[in-house]
Amino acid sequence: MHTPRPAPVLELVAERLRAVLGEPEARAAVTFLGTERIEVLRYLVPDEGLVRYVTFGMSAAPMADPTAAVADQDRGPRAELVLSLRAGRADTDRVLRALATFAATPQVEGLVVAPGGSLELPEPLWPGAPFHAVLVGEGGGLVPDLELPEPRSPVRFLPLLPMTPAEAAWKRARGADALQERWLARGTDLRDPTRLAVALDG
Repeated sequence: MHTPRPAPVLELVAERLRAVLGEPEARAAVTFLGTERIEVLRYLVPDEGLVRYVTFGMSAAPMADPTAAVADQDRGPRAELVLSLRAGRADTDRVLRALATFAATPQVEGLVVAPGGSLELPEPLWPGAPFHAVLVGEGGGLVPDLELPEPRSPVRFLPLLPMTPAEAAWKRARGADALQERWLARGTDLRDPTRLAVALDG
């Protein structure tokens, strides 16, 4: 009996994003030397005054353990990245290249992107942004995990939380949980693209 081949991962990811977020309002593609193409999809959420940016292409291959001798083409975590910001407060559309850079890090650097980790750039996430880094949050909230046929791991849609340089340094010293507790205690609006660093003393 012939067993049909499972649908390509990115087809399933596109279906999941369409079901949850609708059709993207815009999309852009970025290709880095030696990597597969990464797209960044832009969704407007007028009712909430938000713009969401979602990577598309990162999950095509599993993230490999950098210590593994041979990369497994099926097993290993898969993810796409989600950034939600208040619309109209800054030129956040220029964040596309930063997001594509983060999404390409598993291919370029052998990095496994996971909740609690951080991703940093030498320059602001977009021109004039007070952030050079993001904290990777837990998936399963806005976009539920996408289960794939065995032996593939599910695709997780991981939120990115922008960090100022001071917050990124504090996170390195104290840990991700401590920073998120401080944000929560101070009522920090993590979607505000112009916010100041949370008070880290006391």
